[in-house]
Amino acid sequence: MSVLNSAQQKAVAELLRVSPLADELGRRFTAAGHELHLVGGSVRDALLGNLGDDLDFCTDARPEQTLDVVKGWADAIWETGREFGTIGIQKNGLRIEITTFRAEAYDGVTRNPVVSYGDSLLEDLSRRDFTINAMAVSLPGHEFTDPFGGLEDLSRRVIRTPSAPQISFGDDPLRMLRAARFAAKLRFTVDEPVLAAMRDMAADLDRITAERIRDEFTKLMVSADPIGGLRLLVDTGLADRFLPEVSGLKLEIDEHAQHKDVYEHTLIVVMNAMRLEGDDGPDFVLRMAALMHDVGKPATKAVGRDGRVSFHHHEVVGARLTKQRMKAMKYPKDVTAEVVGLVALHLRFYGYGRGEWTDSAVRRYVADAGPLLSRLHKLTRSDVTTRNRRKASALAADYDALEERIARIAAEEDLAKVRPDLDGNAIMELLGVPPGPIVGQAWRFLKELRLDRGPLDRDEAEAELFKWAREQGHV
Repeated sequence: MSVLNSAQQKAVAELLRVSPLADELGRRFTAAGHELHLVGGSVRDALLGNLGDDLDFCTDARPEQTLDVVKGWADAIWETGREFGTIGIQKNGLRIEITTFRAEAYDGVTRNPVVSYGDSLLEDLSRRDFTINAMAVSLPGHEFTDPFGGLEDLSRRVIRTPSAPQISFGDDPLRMLRAARFAAKLRFTVDEPVLAAMRDMAADLDRITAERIRDEFTKLMVSADPIGGLRLLVDTGLADRFLPEVSGLKLEIDEHAQHKDVYEHTLIVVMNAMRLEGDDGPDFVLRMAALMHDVGKPATKAVGRDGRVSFHHHEVVGARLTKQRMKAMKYPKDVTAEVVGLVALHLRFYGYGRGEWTDSAVRRYVADAGPLLSRLHKLTRSDVTTRNRRKASALAADYDALEERIARIAAEEDLAKVRPDLDGNAIMELLGVPPGPIVGQAWRFLKELRLDRGPLDRDEAEAELFKWAREQGHV
């Protein structure tokens, strides 16, 4: 008997009662001689009180039969998942996926399942990844089916597999990464036998495509507790298979060269960054930059004659490693560029000191950050993890001062759009040159001048342009 009370079991039925659409769909399948069940994550989320507008159903109907049932009823239909037995529909703002009972088979070598259709709900539930995702509610009868104790595990907040974890992960090694992702999303604990299998079978993750790993990892990173998920990945060895730079942060501490644990520091930086996200929700770019900001340290670690540890230019090395890793994981180029940019810039502030920067240096800081400036502010503040309160307060005050200077200069100049005081057309007209390399060189010269001295009036800008042109032999 589940420790959850009957009111919680009735949560799904109540949800369906106030959403007649689901029962209406169930009656259509029943009339056609088929079963229909709300299933998997939809049932789990309903029991947790978090069901959204995306509903997952399963049925004994084959895809073509499902199409016959929903045609003329659904507002929209898509068949992109038909080869896997899934028909998607939209009705009254709800997105619904209906999948034929499945009995997937893997050969232990290929990266994707070979889908075969099953004949029963029990068979379908038995092939699902975790017990908390192997529950179903029939429609329109609202009968609750839980053959593997998912309700109990939900109450215990435990991640467990319906079959032996070795069998489940052997079928699809990505489930090991999904275990970490669900633990991060739901703040659940992974059952010890499942953990043991993850450690023993971590190398099997190599069978999975980079795209599937990327998608699961991204979901983990934007979850409620990415730190817990990241620890699972590192502790089980899964991170070694696709993100070894993070595991590599566990630097051995030399007895003669003490320094803080870079791995633990990194996890704190990720947590700090999450606190600064505000109301806009999870920011993958910021979190990923926080995770990767120090990955260049192992390669740049050096111990000086005085016994002090240094990591000179680790931001440069870290940016390169981050770009290589995100490319290997098939992240979009724009996302990769943003994360790499933040990693490359995350140390820039530490040259600010007590306000010694000139206005020119502040302009360059803003110009180099560009649209990443807001995130750079957050990352830089998050990187302060010292336990020395006086030092932490001093760094915070220094950054407050830098932000105030940025605001002051921005009020006087349009820092977000730093451009030369003369555009390309003016340069060509004044120098009497056609479009080409000279125009680009002149434009870059004037932009550097703009960063150094701030806005120039027209006469000053033209005088500087002619001076540069004479020095370069262009006039």
